[in-house]
Amino acid sequence: MKVDIKNDNGRAVAMISGEIDHHNARSARTELDHYIVTAQPRELAIDLGGITFMDSSGIGLIMGRSKLMKECGGRLEVRNAQPYIKRVLKLAGIERIVKIT
Repeated sequence: MKVDIKNDNGRAVAMISGEIDHHNARSARTELDHYIVTAQPRELAIDLGGITFMDSSGIGLIMGRSKLMKECGGRLEVRNAQPYIKRVLKLAGIERIVKIT
């Protein structure tokens, strides 16, 4: 899995590619958390367009980053998820706490 973060004037996009599972979610969490705490973006979009597989670890990844963004005064959005991933996120109730586009 690869995480590439771009920042533009307080708005950041984290492009994640590969698979999000229990084996590699920890490294993504660590990288995103470090970025959120140090850069303090107002908005962070997690772009899932490059994700080929996601299990429940992806749900935890999104929920935890949403909480951290709120604690830091920002908001999180999920973008470009494959239809099956959007369905999983909606079934898990993620759309109630994070905007999914």
